[in-house]
Amino acid sequence: MPNPTCPACSLEDVLSLAEKWECATCGHEWAKETAQESARIVKDAHGNVLADGDTVVLIKDLKLRGGSGVLKGGTKAKNIRLVDGDHEIDCKIDGTGMALKACFVKKA
Repeated sequence: MPNPTCPACSLEDVLSLAEKWECATCGHEWAKETAQESARIVKDAHGNVLADGDTVVLIKDLKLRGGSGVLKGGTKAKNIRLVDGDHEIDCKIDGTGMALKACFVKKA
């Protein structure tokens, strides 16, 4: 595993000690457990954890940006993909690619 960057000064001059990391530039120390990245957890409107390949249902009508169309509540999106960003869900609804926020869907 490559050395992380220092959370205090964001430099890469980091020393690996037995149970902690230490920045050689600013002297900041932090535990090695906090340096590991945890997997991102995405939850639907009811608190259920979503995963790639799940099927979700819209809980309310959503206006489409840039047009006068509306996605009706109760519309299913199958085989979703979780992505980073403000809109956590990438899917296709009626053959059209969509990006949805997890707070507007529930797991089917």
